[in-house]
Amino acid sequence: MITLITDFGLKDPYVAEMKAVILSMCPKAVIVDITHEIAKFNIRMGAYVLASAVPYFPEGSIHVGVVDPGVGTRRRSIVIKTKQSFFIGPDNGLLVLAAEKQSIMHIHELTNPQFMLPKVSHTFHGRDIFAPAAAHLMNGVTPEEFGPKIRKAAQPEFAKVTLRNGVLFGEVLHVDGFGNIITNINEKEMTQNHAKGDVNVELARYKLKLKFCRAYGETKPLTPLALIGSHGFLEISINQGNAAEKFETKSADRIKLLL
Repeated sequence: MITLITDFGLKDPYVAEMKAVILSMCPKAVIVDITHEIAKFNIRMGAYVLASAVPYFPEGSIHVGVVDPGVGTRRRSIVIKTKQSFFIGPDNGLLVLAAEKQSIMHIHELTNPQFMLPKVSHTFHGRDIFAPAAAHLMNGVTPEEFGPKIRKAAQPEFAKVTLRNGVLFGEVLHVDGFGNIITNINEKEMTQNHAKGDVNVELARYKLKLKFCRAYGETKPLTPLALIGSHGFLEISINQGNAAEKFETKSADRIKLLL
């Protein structure tokens, strides 16, 4: 199974071109679209959505991500092998959040022209490098054959959470379609720091004391709350309301959690 996640949208031919390349090389490939509606150039959003979806795909799946504002520059093209699957895409932080959840085994740069299209565009590596790599992996090519092993992929700054003087410093990973403010503070970090009962949160423009709940319905409608969402991250929400609009919060905003 090959999954695709991009910021291409669906009105242009780009997604179809990638699928055409994969299917021409591996006609039996099963291709699943995670989404092609990642906000343009928004690596943070792509990384979050990819990391959220990947755990539910079968072992051995190949995940191709293309949110690539640096296409054609010196940034590397990579394939990551984890204990469960493979990740193919630009080395810009897009893949790492998902891959690290599955324990990275090794990473290789995509440099072997044998496994690319004959003519590689400077502006469309998704079609010319990543899609062929996915098809060749499906056909049995090993990661080692694609190019040299590299020690570490680019680490996204948005994945970092720090603890100083009883305060967890994080940031907003994503605002979903319901207006839930999804932070990069995960369940383990909350548990390690004994967060329970009420939590004190500082957003860019608001200071909030919120009930720490297990479900949205544990508060009255239109009441703010905090909880661990279905993907394991701390969310600031409003029961049947839009927290991002209410608290004027957007992706990449800083957040403080006072413990």
